[in-house]
Amino acid sequence: MIRSTNLIAMYTVARREIVRILRIWTQTLIPPIITMTLYFIIFGKLIGSRLGKIEGDFSYMQYIVPGLVMMSVINNSYMNISSSFYGAKFQRSVEEMLVAPMANWAILYGYVIGAVARGLVVGLLVLLVALFFTSLHVAHPFIALASITLGAIIFALAGFINAVFANKFDDIALVPTFVITPLTYLGGVFYSINMLGEPWRAISHANPILYMVNAFRYGILGISDVAVGWAFVVMLVFIVGLTIMALQLLRRGVGLRS
Repeated sequence: MIRSTNLIAMYTVARREIVRILRIWTQTLIPPIITMTLYFIIFGKLIGSRLGKIEGDFSYMQYIVPGLVMMSVINNSYMNISSSFYGAKFQRSVEEMLVAPMANWAILYGYVIGAVARGLVVGLLVLLVALFFTSLHVAHPFIALASITLGAIIFALAGFINAVFANKFDDIALVPTFVITPLTYLGGVFYSINMLGEPWRAISHANPILYMVNAFRYGILGISDVAVGWAFVVMLVFIVGLTIMALQLLRRGVGLRS
């Protein structure tokens, strides 16, 4: 009975989040598509046309598509949950959930499901836009879907934790600006880390986004700079660690109770 109640609660939170995303689709879905289209035009067409084949028989445009799709998924999953949960804190509605007969995991994963849904929808739309610029053949569909879903979950959890600690809306923008963006650009989105010399190649292996991008690139193109199995291990470790941290924060009410 209790488990059923928690599942209903999780479904309710997730449904509310998805409805919110669809209701303001001009803010949640259109801007990232426009941004990624500009990336395709500037990097893929203008710069890519001056480059030769990369990693075998792939054009530069084909090579960067998986990275740009993953980048859009990461950013949108993160921003959705961080802004939404902070909004709930600001409006004091989160306190109602905390005193309601809802398990902490139901609250957490209700928000995570909503954030992942936005990330995957944006990723799919960006992938469809990419087909106007180049041809793609998905080499390993299951690996592609699994890697992009795990990447979305990781940054949804990270966004949730950021929202818990945030004291004002400006705090939400700090992590994307000073952490996610640098890690994304240094995560092999636009280049192969095999092109780097030491010690930068070794340092790149400490970047978790490198594993997400390359796992998804392997799913789409069949090539990767890192072992795909190891990439999934890294992503699962991050999910477990961030989930435990988020649940502990909810249990202790850090930043949530006045």
